[in-house]
Amino acid sequence: MQPVALKFRLCSPSHIQDILNSVAPSPHGHPVKKTCAGHDIILGEYRMKTKTLIAAGIAALLAGPVSAETIGVSIANFDDNGLTIMRNGMTAHLETLEGVDLQMEDAQEDVAKQLDQINNFVASGVDAIIVNAVDTDATEAMSNAAKAAGIPLVYVNRQPGNMATLPDGQAFVASNEVESGTLAAFRMCQDLRAAGKSGGASAYMLMGRLSNQAAVQRSKDFHDVIGMDMCNFITLIDEQTANWSRDEAQDMMSNWIASGEPFDAVFGNNDEMAIGAIQAMKASGIDMDDVVVGGVDATPDALVSMQAGEMDVTVFQDLAGQGAGSIDTAVKLAKGEKVDKTVFIPFKLVTPENVKDFM
Repeated sequence: MQPVALKFRLCSPSHIQDILNSVAPSPHGHPVKKTCAGHDIILGEYRMKTKTLIAAGIAALLAGPVSAETIGVSIANFDDNGLTIMRNGMTAHLETLEGVDLQMEDAQEDVAKQLDQINNFVASGVDAIIVNAVDTDATEAMSNAAKAAGIPLVYVNRQPGNMATLPDGQAFVASNEVESGTLAAFRMCQDLRAAGKSGGASAYMLMGRLSNQAAVQRSKDFHDVIGMDMCNFITLIDEQTANWSRDEAQDMMSNWIASGEPFDAVFGNNDEMAIGAIQAMKASGIDMDDVVVGGVDATPDALVSMQAGEMDVTVFQDLAGQGAGSIDTAVKLAKGEKVDKTVFIPFKLVTPENVKDFM
């Protein structure tokens, strides 16, 4: 009988056993090919008289270097500045790792498109999936698809709506949003007091996508802070969603300015919206020294704006660190290692006093 080559992709021991159970001698001496998730590894040639030599070869291979991990990544929006920093953190961290490949897709803020991407990752047999959710209320379907396929899933940056029931083999890597809005809002309160406005101040709030847990939590944080005895001199005039968008925030702020209602502060759920508000105020001739503006993320544009004396407060969200952390978590899960359900990367308050530390 001619030698028969067995070619397969190294994956879990149970899947390898399935391969062994399915291998039968080729009556005509033709090559036999078997596959499973991962990268192709040529085990070698064996005479198919028994499965013993195949098992011995696999055992030897398992004792050596493992195959590369392929991770499917779905990002809510490639055009978002903050998420671009996170993506860059992923690709930079990837260069420090051996045997890890990323398949990165842009969901373009489309829930249906993102669900299709998850299903495609499952169908292609990736070793793990990372998701930055478009809609955090739509994550249960993603979790179910990954769980059914036995593929680890890591949510990054945006907390999944099914966090309380996240299955085994799934995790969340981000920063604690309770800190973000609270740090920004409390510093804005202090700045308004320092400006002599503790007798009464008015504010607007620009919210992110209302389907996003971060927007909901950061908005709640602001409400909680201005409800404190120390900060209850602040009255919220209006709050509207600008969908994390600089352009939408600029239009919204222009409308508020046109209403003629005096205001002392503007809080954006993210820096992009805060910058949009600043652009609208500058276009209307408002002196930025008279308004306290806060955001979240500490993006490069926000730090430049702060140095220019326009933005007063932001909160550093280590987006690059979140991206790197999501890859590390996905790799550990793919290898069958246990990880915490939640991996938090701390927020840090950024003000004109320490902005240089973050440039």
